[in-house]
Amino acid sequence: MQLKTLSQISNYCDSLTRYSRRKTIPVKVGDVYIGGDHPIVVQSMTTVDTMDTQGSIQQCIRMIESGCQLLRITAPSIKEAENLRKIKSGLREMGYATPLVADIHFTPNAAEVAAKIVEKVRINPGNYADKKKFEVINYTDQGYQEELERIRDRFLPLVKICKAHGTAMRIGTNHGSLSDRIMSRYGDTPLGMVESALEFLRICEEEHYFDIVISMKASNTQVMVQAYRLLVQKLNEGNFKPYPLHLGVTEAGDGEDGRIKSAVGIGTLLEDGLGDTVRVSLTEDPELESPVAKALIDRYLGRENHPPIKGLNIYPLNPFEYQKRKSQEVGNFGGSNVPRVIADISHLEAVQEKEMKAVGHFYLPELDKWKMNDLGCDYVYSGDFPIPFMLPNGMKEIQNHAIWHNGDDRKNKFPYYNWSTIQRAESFHPELNFLGVKDLEIEELLPFIMERPALNLVLILESDNPHNLAALRRAFIALIENKVFFPVVVKVNYPNQSTDLTMLYAGTDVGGLLIDGLGEGIMLGLKNQKHEDRSAIVDQIKLNNSVSFGVLQAARTRMSKTEYISCPSCGRTLFDLQETTAMIRKRTDHLKGVKIGIMGCIVNGPGEMADADYGYVGSGKGKITLYKGKEVVKRSVPSEKAVDELIQIIKDDGQWLEPEVGELC
Repeated sequence: MQLKTLSQISNYCDSLTRYSRRKTIPVKVGDVYIGGDHPIVVQSMTTVDTMDTQGSIQQCIRMIESGCQLLRITAPSIKEAENLRKIKSGLREMGYATPLVADIHFTPNAAEVAAKIVEKVRINPGNYADKKKFEVINYTDQGYQEELERIRDRFLPLVKICKAHGTAMRIGTNHGSLSDRIMSRYGDTPLGMVESALEFLRICEEEHYFDIVISMKASNTQVMVQAYRLLVQKLNEGNFKPYPLHLGVTEAGDGEDGRIKSAVGIGTLLEDGLGDTVRVSLTEDPELESPVAKALIDRYLGRENHPPIKGLNIYPLNPFEYQKRKSQEVGNFGGSNVPRVIADISHLEAVQEKEMKAVGHFYLPELDKWKMNDLGCDYVYSGDFPIPFMLPNGMKEIQNHAIWHNGDDRKNKFPYYNWSTIQRAESFHPELNFLGVKDLEIEELLPFIMERPALNLVLILESDNPHNLAALRRAFIALIENKVFFPVVVKVNYPNQSTDLTMLYAGTDVGGLLIDGLGEGIMLGLKNQKHEDRSAIVDQIKLNNSVSFGVLQAARTRMSKTEYISCPSCGRTLFDLQETTAMIRKRTDHLKGVKIGIMGCIVNGPGEMADADYGYVGSGKGKITLYKGKEVVKRSVPSEKAVDELIQIIKDDGQWLEPEVGELC
């Protein structure tokens, strides 16, 4: 792994060890400011047909009351753009001054109309002046420059209108809708995403128009994070103004998956001080998005006061490219193994077989055998309470050292030490030992473990620093600097938090590390949990286990279940996305590792679902187009038959497995 001086990476982040929000120019959107010294702004997007004026107004009000500070509304054609005036007027008459943002795809003429009405327009450089046909084009330098001139001619009228009317703009690149021109020159890469935006930004700056916010959205969280980081670096290197950033994960999905995936992408960037406005894209009613975005943002109130973290002179990671940390294989941790899940059940004395259902392992008493679902954990940490029955083959037990040392099975159980107990321990497992360590203990610990490479340790790393990701990352860097290759399981604790906050915080703290290739496992602890009854503890264990697998999946490091790349719905949507997503999920959620894109319209079609294996895309009222990858397989399928046809395509492709009768979930 190549070491880089801090100056080589500081262009994307003010500090990797001290929380500091990136300084940007402020951009005025109505009465709201994005960037500068202003708080991070929450925004969301309507799902009602834009031509439904009263429906749009009522939904906007619900969104405002849920905490939304910017209202985005789709304007796919001139008629919708013109109707924004009625929606805006209706809101103002009712006393709501929340700024409106027109969302534009494919239609520059609609953007030019909307820019005279609303406070901000969003354009997608991938489809504002280009058509996507998935063609590879070999450009000469002169030919490419001619294309840029064509784009300038198409884009310049909007820039002049925005400048004249004081209208702000978001240049919003989407990973899945890069133009054929960009794809041909830069490929399907974060660099291509960045250059797509910079081409339009240069035109704006030449016209001395600077009321701009930029986004680099993707459904793939690794690509998204890398693209935003690279954007900031390129802005600095190119002497552009420090424009504010709009953060969002495209098509995050719904429920737990949508929240975790949003946190992995958005939270990772917020940790490094990036981001000035946030939209969480859930396949749910839009008024449910703002509270999630606000919960992510509010975590950084007062973050500047965190305890100090030791600074860096070198940086061994490439923040713009995924590279897994080199680690030795210990048991089934590290090396080429996928990250492992350890479930903390240490608050359950005399655990029962039926309670193991919380960690994905099901005991069938009538058959006297075990069954495991896709969320079956790899290890359970029982602490001081040994499990009193034989475990299934797919799960192993970790015990505190004293319990293990005095137990009757020191072969199939594994010991857990802390820094204090391991220094005086005389007994070790010959194959696998777990060592719990705090980030502040790493440097003291290093000489001990470096002298014992044959100890077969797996470190379980945690931190009490509220700037958790940065503190844990600093500990990883100390291990890398000292060439310590023991696997590391990241442990986090969120005592007495709500369900949503557990998802969001774990997605940020662990997911952000995984995106940078750090971590060979995850463990959500039960430290300081206050529960009144045993069932509440079991419920917490179940949540922690599910979130653990969700974080690994969202960070693209372990695919344990079907992934649904579903857009959040908007006024362009041609069918009920929530109902359809639920229906497809019900029939396909046993297809482990398969990615299915569910898009409401052609705007969020083959491009936006980028790396999906199969796609279900609205193409007209009651009509669905089905995809295999980016290839159309069937067009204009009646919606009542489309799910069956989708399943048949999966079967024809050899990816279908019949669900087991009475499958446990």
